[in-house]
Amino acid sequence: MEHLVFSLDATMPAFLLMLFGMVLRRTRVIDDAFAARLNAFVFHVALPVLLFGDMAAIDFDEGWDGSFVAVCFGLTAACIAVAVMLSFFVTRKADRGEFIQASYRSSAALLGIALMQNMYGSSAMAALMIVGAVPLYNVAAVFALAFTSDESRRQGATARSRLASSLRGIVSNPIIIGIVAGFLWAVMRLPMPHIATSLIDSVGGLAAPLGLMAMGAMFDLRRASGRLRPALWASAVKLVGLAALLLPAAVVLGIRGEALAAIAVMLGSPTTVSCFVMARAMGHDGILSSTAVMATTLGSAFTLTAWLFLLRSCALI
Repeated sequence: MEHLVFSLDATMPAFLLMLFGMVLRRTRVIDDAFAARLNAFVFHVALPVLLFGDMAAIDFDEGWDGSFVAVCFGLTAACIAVAVMLSFFVTRKADRGEFIQASYRSSAALLGIALMQNMYGSSAMAALMIVGAVPLYNVAAVFALAFTSDESRRQGATARSRLASSLRGIVSNPIIIGIVAGFLWAVMRLPMPHIATSLIDSVGGLAAPLGLMAMGAMFDLRRASGRLRPALWASAVKLVGLAALLLPAAVVLGIRGEALAAIAVMLGSPTTVSCFVMARAMGHDGILSSTAVMATTLGSAFTLTAWLFLLRSCALI
C-alpha cells in the first residue's frame, strides 16, 4: 500500500497537469500557437537544461559501477529492438516512429530518482541507470522519428539520406547536446557554482509541468481515437511487456537489491513527456505519443507498484 500511495503521488500530478492543459485550451487561455511555442521552449531550453543538470551531478568518484551501466545500456538496446520489431505491425507508417519511442522511452530520469530516494534513501543507482539508458533513449528516438516522418517520406528520401539526416539531427538535437555537455562536465569533475545550480534547477524544473500542459492543450480526443489501438499497444509494451521480458534476464545476470529496483523503474516507468515534445519538434503530429503518455502515466501507478511488490515479495530488492 505504501508503494501504491507513493506511485500515485508521483504519477497523478502529471496526469492532472495534462488535464489542466486541456482545460486551459478549452477555455481559450491557451491557443494552438501558444501551446506550440511552449512545446518549443521545453524542447530547446527546459529539457536540455534538466538533463544537463542530471548528468553533471553524477559523482564518478563514488559508487561508479561500470558493469551495471553496461547492463542498463544492454537492456535499453533490447527494449528498442523489441519496439522496432513490433512497430512493423503498426498499419500507418508515419506512426511507427512514435510507436517505437512510446514503447521503450521511459521517464526514468524524472521518476526514477524520486522513487529510489524514497525506497533506499539514495539515488546513486538511479543516476548510474540514467547514464546507461537516457543517452541511448534519445539517440534511438532521433533515428526512429527521422526515418518515419511524413516530410522525409513525402520527399522520397533514400535510406542513405535519411541516415545522414538522422545523424545531423543527433548532432544538433538540444536534448542530446544537454546530455553530452552534462556528461563531460561530470567526467572532467568541474565545480558547479551554487548560483548555476539554482538556475539549472529553476529552468529544468519547468520541463515537466510546461511540457505536460502543452501536451494536454494540444491533445485532440477526436484525432486520438483513430490512433487509440497502437497507442494502447505501445502502453501495454511499456508498462508490462518489457518488464516481463527483461526483468528475469536481469535476475539471471545476478542483479539484486537497489540495482534491480533501478532496472525495474527503468523498464516499468511511464512513457516520458519528452516523447511528445520531440515528436512535435521533428515533424510528427504527436497524437500517438500524447495518448501513450496519458495512458502510461495513469496506469504506471498500479503496474510499477505491482512489479516492485513482486520483486520485494521474492526477496530480490
